[in-house]
Amino acid sequence: MPSSSRKGAPKDPEAADLFFKEDPVELFSDLHEIGHGSFGAVYFVSKCIRTVYKVFENVAQKYDVMNDAMSLGIHRLWKDALMHLMSPTPGTLLLDVAGGTGDISFRFLDYIRSRQDREARRDTLSRQSASWQEITEAYQPGQSDTQGGVQAVVCDINKEMLKVGRQRAADRGYGTGLSWVVGNAEELPFDNDKFDFYTIAFGIRNVTHIDQALQEAHRVLKPGGRFLCLEFSRVSNPLLSRVYDAYSFQLIPVLGEVIAGDWKSYQYLVESIRRFPDQEEFKAMIEDAGFFKVQFHNLTGGVVSIHSGFKL
Repeated sequence: MPSSSRKGAPKDPEAADLFFKEDPVELFSDLHEIGHGSFGAVYFVSKCIRTVYKVFENVAQKYDVMNDAMSLGIHRLWKDALMHLMSPTPGTLLLDVAGGTGDISFRFLDYIRSRQDREARRDTLSRQSASWQEITEAYQPGQSDTQGGVQAVVCDINKEMLKVGRQRAADRGYGTGLSWVVGNAEELPFDNDKFDFYTIAFGIRNVTHIDQALQEAHRVLKPGGRFLCLEFSRVSNPLLSRVYDAYSFQLIPVLGEVIAGDWKSYQYLVESIRRFPDQEEFKAMIEDAGFFKVQFHNLTGGVVSIHSGFKL
């Protein structure tokens, strides 16, 4: 029976064939190949959202283990580089989008607390003539909380990822300073001009409408606020690019099967990396969303890039 005669299928034969696909890799590929004006395209936007949700629901429990395995632990250095570029000060408020397992927010809190401790030590040294009792009262390392509550908001569309993040926070002793919110990057559940920093690490390539997510990032940032995105990008060195491609397509899905028992989800993640805009294209998209002084910094030869921009 021709695909166009299937019950409930669109009349376009190409869209009709795609209508019944369930493979996440095929769905992701076909979504980018169909024009956004047809019924099939509208259907696949919704379908892709559900597929991406399912991918991360499947890998949530092993997500951080897989990050270490896939990057040989280098993702930790990339995230540290993001934090040093951000260089937050006590009293700033972070929104970490697609941050379900908490990696960026944990680093943010650690960075803030470390900075508070350094400032407290400097203050202590400046009190050379003070009594020991005064010094002890003035310096209580790790006790400061300038917000008196939330310092970082973790927002993720996937409840399973947030569940893992909350558990990691409890295990690591992050009892205060964090808030966990279920939300879509394309329609954030926050007021205008609320946050000092917006971060999204290895998440924006999985957003269906990247331009809309960027506009939302701009909306929720305060004037003077900073957008920072850590994402896989394009390798410029031809030799490194060939090695990277071979590693990505041949080894990462195997690691996904061995460690997480899920080949297809990690095959999808590799495909999503290859389809993401290159550094200059993404820079232009950020500028189109209204950000100024947009720059990018390549790490590991362009395997990943940090894009940064300010809301004025």
